[in-house]
Amino acid sequence: MRILTGIQPSGTPHLGNYFGAMRQVCELQSKGESFLFIADYHALTTNPEPEQLRERILNLALDFLACGVDVDKTVFFRQSAVPEVCELMWILNTVTPVGLLERAHSYKDKTAKGFMPNNGLFSYPVLMAADILLYHADLVPVGKDQKQHLEITRDLAIKFNNEYGDIFTVPEGFIPENVAIVPGLDGQKMSKSYHNTIPIFSTEKALRKTVMNIVTDCKALEEPKDPDNCNVVALYKLFASPEEVAEMAARYRAGNYGYGHAKQALFEKIWAFFEPMRARRAELAANLDFVHELLRKNGERARAEAARTLSRVRRAVGL
Repeated sequence: MRILTGIQPSGTPHLGNYFGAMRQVCELQSKGESFLFIADYHALTTNPEPEQLRERILNLALDFLACGVDVDKTVFFRQSAVPEVCELMWILNTVTPVGLLERAHSYKDKTAKGFMPNNGLFSYPVLMAADILLYHADLVPVGKDQKQHLEITRDLAIKFNNEYGDIFTVPEGFIPENVAIVPGLDGQKMSKSYHNTIPIFSTEKALRKTVMNIVTDCKALEEPKDPDNCNVVALYKLFASPEEVAEMAARYRAGNYGYGHAKQALFEKIWAFFEPMRARRAELAANLDFVHELLRKNGERARAEAARTLSRVRRAVGL
């Protein structure tokens, strides 16, 4: 089984990114042949500053390698190292109904919010389809917000195969049901868009300050508190054992246990949990030549696979 995942370089990773995607990627790499790419072509739809984009690409590579991507099990590469994906996208564009793209929720949501769309954003699902079909992925882990895009990929694969022969593998989606919805500092879903994140790689001082800014109610130290409706406890559950969570809940209900105590306990858990990953990231950051070479070699491996697929596609369409 071949598993494929793409991640956009969108900035500093936070707890929501880790529990919502990064951990799953690392767990799935033992289930089959894994392809993981940094979606830098996709990132261009928001017109980032060039130097900022380069920095984010490198940082994302460091983050995933530090968090457990095993390059003996996973082909980890930059999307732009494989320009064949752009040619396949163009060929897929010729069999893609415009109405199919106009119905894409992501495009409609962004335009409804006043985002000035470009054609890259409009045809984003076709590039995503090319990403997946180029490598004959069997399984594609996606968030619920990407489910429709994966359905478009399946539609295009079936349509192309019906017209030109059995070329593409029709992928299956994988949406883990047990992925935690990580609350942000304000109780909403943790998101860079809401500016409510807790970074996984920050200094001890910065992390403590961020955790101490988690929003709670105004109950005094001596008052009993409700652990079932508290952002601090919800985050603590991600790191603590059931016994530790039960102990904190009991202290909440008994009173004389302040939110500051709970936040300190949460900070200590987060800091300890990511300690080995911070150490690994520091090692990698001190040896960037190794990281660049790793991405280059993996890009060559991915491109060799892509070239074989594109050769079949070109023959099928008459090129």
